[in-house]
Formats: sequence, structure tokens, C-alpha cells
Amino acid sequence: MDKRLFPVSREFFDREIRHLIEDVRIKTGRPPRINNYLVFCAILYVLRTGISWRDLPACYGGWHTVYLRFKRGSDRGVWWQILITLQQKKRLKMNIVLADSTTVKIHRHGGNSKGGSIVAE
Repeated sequence: MDKRLFPVSREFFDREIRHLIEDVRIKTGRPPRINNYLVFCAILYVLRTGISWRDLPACYGGWHTVYLRFKRGSDRGVWWQILITLQQKKRLKMNIVLADSTTVKIHRHGGNSKGGSIVAE
């Protein structure tokens, strides 16, 4: 398997993550078409690469199905619970960095709050 498309091994998923997803799954209705491992890897792929759901590679199954599973799990707090549980077990180290234009925006003349120019010391 390609490590870029499937960053989590099947054994690790079955041992550490699968039960967290299945515990909150609603057991009524038709069984899912795409298994939890593929959905989890697809979600990681979208979050890592930043692609749109529609551009999801076909190896994960239908993009809309994966998106709906992500949305329902997100509404129930499943993905945060997985991250918190893995971090508590020291199976995951999570570094979050957020940056957008509001955090690094500067005036076109590069002035500071007093109106002068920025001088590097």
C-alpha cells in the first residue's frame, strides 16, 4: 500500500481506532458501503493535502460517502475523541499550526503601530 494514501497501517487502525468509531455508530439502517479504515485514511488525506472532497482519489470510494461520514462523525465529536484518546495513550503527537492572512497581514509600506518603518536589530 502507498504510504501517502494510507498513512495508518491496518493493524494499528484495528487495534487503536476502529472501536472508537464503532462505539458511536448508529446500528440501524443499511451497512456502510465503505469500511471505516478507508474512510479514516481518506479523511487524513483530505486534511493533509487540503484538496476538495470532490478531488478525492477513487481508491477511497465515493467522495460524497466519505464526506457524509466525516460530517456525521464531526457532528458527534468522533474525530476529536480519536485525537484525544491517541494523544493520551502517547500514540500520537499532535502539532497544530494555523496561519492565514489575518495573522501575517502587514501594510504595504511595512509600518509598525507607531507609523515608523520596521527595523531589524
